[in-house]
Parts: sequence; structure tokens; C-alpha cells
Amino acid sequence: MRRLSAGLAAGALLLVATACGSSSGSSAGGSTSSAGVTTVRVGLIPIVDVAPLYLGEKRGFYRKQGLKLSPTLASGGAAIVPAVASGQYQFGFSNVFSLMLAQSNGVALKAISNGVASTGVQGKDFGALLVRKGSSLKSAKGLEGKKVAVNTLKNVVELSVRESVTKAGGDPDKVKMVEIPFDQMPAALDKGEVDAAMAVEPALTTIKDQGGQEIASPLVDVAPGLTVAMYFTSARYAQQNPAVVKGFQTATAQSLAYADAHPDEVRQIVSSYTKVPAPVLSQVTLPKWPADANRASIETQAKLGQEFGFFKKAPDLDTLLP
Repeated sequence: MRRLSAGLAAGALLLVATACGSSSGSSAGGSTSSAGVTTVRVGLIPIVDVAPLYLGEKRGFYRKQGLKLSPTLASGGAAIVPAVASGQYQFGFSNVFSLMLAQSNGVALKAISNGVASTGVQGKDFGALLVRKGSSLKSAKGLEGKKVAVNTLKNVVELSVRESVTKAGGDPDKVKMVEIPFDQMPAALDKGEVDAAMAVEPALTTIKDQGGQEIASPLVDVAPGLTVAMYFTSARYAQQNPAVVKGFQTATAQSLAYADAHPDEVRQIVSSYTKVPAPVLSQVTLPKWPADANRASIETQAKLGQEFGFFKKAPDLDTLLP
């Protein structure tokens, strides 16, 4: 999910009209003020998933580590990964599968902090496979020969749909995956352009408001407590700026814990960097923000990616992960 999440989760419903400004004239290592505070540019997707960073900045967790965040908003990992790799951003947010894909293609990245995880609860996750109102489809097995909307082909969303179909006793190779942005999925499903959609919040809530029915929780089907996305930097930056990376890790861990414990504040701060209406935010299912990534769930994604032929070369998780 280059746009997920993450992908689990990202949808353009969550996009603001303009990206947040970044510090001009900053070096690849970030800019340092006279007060000794280092400003670092962070590539983010304007979705619920990244709320912990905004909360952490507001609560002063990053400033205590001598850091000031300068968020730059992008539509997904497709833009963030190369920007981090080239040094345009010091840090970025992307689904883990996109990081594995990039690494398998020779891009030297380093995941440094956990980002977001599935709730692990069937029927109560922030991502779901849905059919429109009145559909005769009742399970993922019935998707054989049908069109299913995924935000990005050959990525974590397609992988998770394939796993749901497999676990339901179907053949995922017989499912036609159609690439449609998350924010366009509700309309595409309602018009019958696709038979099902793998949507994340808030598109998930929008589809349910239209009468759509959930038939599977694909992220949960991949692995319990699936680590969907992480914060990362380039391998070069991590090697050259260990103190900055350590400070970012420490503040992010605090931010994740705070977000997990304060869901109301999460919903409130999301409205500060997205255009998601308050009534929708009040209904969305929030993801989990554990302090540590679930290594076993990432290994499962890597294994499934190889089985489904998504990788040209198997990713080196020992090098990629913290």
C-alpha cells in the first residue's frame, strides 16, 4: 500500500489542498537553530495513521529530544520513499511492504520506528473488504471472477485481499484486481464499477454509510497484530546522524503510546491536517499504535510477497528493520 497506510493505510478524502511547508535552505541533515534545535523534514501521508507525530509535536516530545518536525504531505509512499532516499526528507512514513519492495530493488532504506498496526480484530479493523448494498457476495471466496478495487497493484492491499481469498478457500489468481484510489472506492462500488473494494478509513466508513457490507478483514487475515507501516530514513542518514535518529525514535515511541491512550485527542488533531468532516472522524475505526513493530507479521508479509511473485529479490529484513 504505497498510499495506505497503510497502508495501510491513504485516501485523497484525507488530503488537504496544499502540503505543509518545509524549512527552506535546510541541508540533508536538517537545519539547526541557534537554540540547538534541529528541524527535520518528515514525509507524511495526511491520514489518521500519522496522528501520533502531530500529537507528539504538540506535546513537546520531539522538542525534548532537540528536534522540530517539518511535515511535508504527500499522497503516498510512491513520493515519500524516493524523497527520503535522495535526502530531500530526513524521515518518512510508508507501509512496510513498500519499504521491502524498495529495498529489494536496491534502495538503501532503514526502518527506525513503528508506525501503525491493525487492530487484529475481525470485523473491527481500520481496513476491510466490502461489497455494495444488496450484493449476493458473502465471503472472499465468492470474489473469483469478480472485480476488486485496491489502491495500488502488487502491494500490501492486493496481498491482503489475496490472503483473504485464499483463507476462504478461493483462488486469488481468479480475482481481477482494479487499481482505484481509496477516496474513489465508495463511488466506484456504489455505481457497480467493481464488485468489492478493499478500503481503509475513512473510505470504509463512507461505504458502510452507503449500506455497504463487510465480508472480510484482509489485514487481520495476513497476520494477527499486523504491522502495516513504519517511519524510516535512508541508510546513509542513519549512519551519519545517529543522535538525530535516536531522538526521533525516542519521541516517536512516546507519541505512539500517547495516541493509543488518547483516542479523542487523535480524532481532534486529525482535523488539523486533513479535511475529514468531524461526523466521519467520530465514526472511524482507529488503528493501533504499539511501540514496537511486530517482526513476525512483517516476515509473513515478506513470505506472502514472494509466494505471490511481488518481489524480484527477497528483502533483507535484518538490514531493513531496527
